[in-house]
Amino acid sequence: MSDDVIVEAKDGEAAAKPKGSKKKLMIIIGAAVLVLGGGGGGAAFFLMGSDKAAAKSAEGEHGEAEAEGEAEAEAEAEGGEEKGGKDGKSAVYLDVPPLVVNLRSADGAARFLKVHFVLVPGKASSVDKLQGKLPLLIDAYQPFLRELRPEDLNGSGAVYRVKEELLVRATQTLGPDAVKDVLIQDLVQQ
Repeated sequence: MSDDVIVEAKDGEAAAKPKGSKKKLMIIIGAAVLVLGGGGGGAAFFLMGSDKAAAKSAEGEHGEAEAEGEAEAEAEAEGGEEKGGKDGKSAVYLDVPPLVVNLRSADGAARFLKVHFVLVPGKASSVDKLQGKLPLLIDAYQPFLRELRPEDLNGSGAVYRVKEELLVRATQTLGPDAVKDVLIQDLVQQ
């Protein structure tokens, strides 16, 4: 009998261990379900918009941007001009051929800059007038572009500074309201 008691005691202990393990297992499974459920709920909250009006306005703005981008692509395919602006007025762009200039470098190494941009005519001008004065404008841009150093083109503000300087030189050369904006398409340094 003492053997039976010992055997039963061992069976009882074995039965007690799985209960403790089951509790820990249930706690771990419950915590995992909560973490996964919370992560999924958070993802659903952020990915699915709750404000329908904001979603509609965002889609509308995106649609307008796509339409403008398609119109610009069509204009580029037709020779760099686009007609039919937002307000029904004719908006036209003049595609300037890419300019390649050598940069001034301190070490004497050959460095080049390729700039491709589009001019937006102002109130006092048209594409035909700008096309006729394009050699004057390119002549005004050449000294500025050749004086640039590779260090001048570093950073995110470099494109903005070049764009503003091109606009200032266009205004000086062609007069006020001749060029509304300069849109830089490519700015490659080699």
